[in-house]
Amino acid sequence: MSEPMIPMPHKQQISVIMPVYNGKEFIVRSLPPLMAMERRGEVVEVVVVDDSSTDETPQIAAQLGARVIPSGGRLGPGAARNLAAHEARGNVVWFVDADVIVHDDAVQYINEGLAEPGVVAVFGSYDDRPPAQNFLSQYKNLVHHFYHHRGRREASTFWSGCGAVRREAFLAAGGFDVERFKRPSIEDIELGYRLRNAGGHIVLNPDFQSTHLKVWRFVNLLHTEIFCRAIPWSRLMLEQPGMTDDLNVSPMERLRAGLAGVFALVILAALAGLMPWWCVPLVFGVIALANRKLVALFWHRKGLLFALAGLLFHQLYYLYSSAAFVYSWLEWKLIRRSSPLPGKG
Repeated sequence: MSEPMIPMPHKQQISVIMPVYNGKEFIVRSLPPLMAMERRGEVVEVVVVDDSSTDETPQIAAQLGARVIPSGGRLGPGAARNLAAHEARGNVVWFVDADVIVHDDAVQYINEGLAEPGVVAVFGSYDDRPPAQNFLSQYKNLVHHFYHHRGRREASTFWSGCGAVRREAFLAAGGFDVERFKRPSIEDIELGYRLRNAGGHIVLNPDFQSTHLKVWRFVNLLHTEIFCRAIPWSRLMLEQPGMTDDLNVSPMERLRAGLAGVFALVILAALAGLMPWWCVPLVFGVIALANRKLVALFWHRKGLLFALAGLLFHQLYYLYSSAAFVYSWLEWKLIRRSSPLPGKG
């Protein structure tokens, strides 16, 4: 590792920053553990940026003891975080989403991570027990948990759902890019790239866990996954000198995505009478073997039927993510072809 970018005391002065819009049903659950940390002296302040809510969110946050900052108009979470980071009192800003309940030992993992030479940020994972019991909420949460528990400790990205970064490094990097990402998207991933390009190291600690309260439905899940995640992340990766090979874009994940494509083709061929139907369960068995660790998590937490349904839905995830990457790659090629070469045009 390179020399530390910033002096690193063992115990950080942490400012919690939570952007929220009409989140009263979430903050009554997510703020109390943070306020308890402030009372114990583990964090110096809990800042709620009210993004012009039309409900009682700011009043409830203030009653719970948080320092409430009005956004002055609808900014979105990225810009709201930037605003609070400029006013924060701590030398570390810990971003926590309004629908995230942090575990009691969270500060310990922040301090441990930032005590290492050269580390400028640390983030963790959702736990494997989301309160929303519908299939998509359980599936999405468990997949996030799975990937973050198998990612490299030295991460290539950042996660703002529950992640801490040195305030000086955050401000030096320019904060979240809210011009490029005008709505919630992959602004945290892109920030991670800039922090690393500046020479910083980012730690992923899977023991640094939190509980996610979000309830996912089919339409908002697909819209978020494709238009707010897959396409912008594909564009971002194509701009980098080398492909990201961590978390859900590792080489093994690309192989599993390829198997999902084969599975879809086998189903179509069977429907067209070009292949026997026994080929479908055969390929699905290969897919189950390739995804056996994820299947084991599904089975352990929710049983066999959920594991089978989760594995099937995960093939859909691979298909739309791959389609998003191909679309972004074609778009990138067309843009490069239409752009004049240096010194010409």
